[in-house]
Amino acid sequence: MSSTTDIDALIEQMAKLPGLGPRSARRAVLHLIRKRSLQLIPLANRMQQVAATARECLNCGNIGTSDICGICENEGRSNGEMCVVEDVADLWAMERTMVFKGRYHVLGGTLSALDAIGPSELRIPKLMDRIATENVSEVILALNATIDGQTTAHYISDQLGDSVKITSLAQGVPIGGELDYLDDGTISAALKARKSF
Repeated sequence: MSSTTDIDALIEQMAKLPGLGPRSARRAVLHLIRKRSLQLIPLANRMQQVAATARECLNCGNIGTSDICGICENEGRSNGEMCVVEDVADLWAMERTMVFKGRYHVLGGTLSALDAIGPSELRIPKLMDRIATENVSEVILALNATIDGQTTAHYISDQLGDSVKITSLAQGVPIGGELDYLDDGTISAALKARKSF
């Protein structure tokens, strides 16, 4: 029997990625091996390049290939609006919409008493510094609608007081959503945030 130690190790490593389990990782690895010259080798080269160049923006916490990301460097995005998100994935999701034209701040998580995560473990002090120095007129709290997300939003709001306009994303029924398929919390939030028709 031939040794497949390297292949097994690759499958095991891939299975640790979000959204992939052992079976999905096995299928992905087999596909890559079969398409070695078209996909596996270019993917390995690109991963090596990203491993060497990827870094966190010193200003907002986004991930890019320079110390200051393209969003922070873009003077056209200095419009006084700052969108606060939990994670880089949330920033990228907001950017996919191509609607928000301001700047971002990535907290790196949420406050959590159970996990001993306080403001100093997150990028909250840096957020306060940026708001004080970057002529921010509105802070948009785009945090997840979880207990920790809402706790974090309330903490930031309390820290800012009346120094800046504070808004949050609307919550409720998604476009194309059917009430029968929504959870009680979503329906409740939508009912409380209702508007004139």
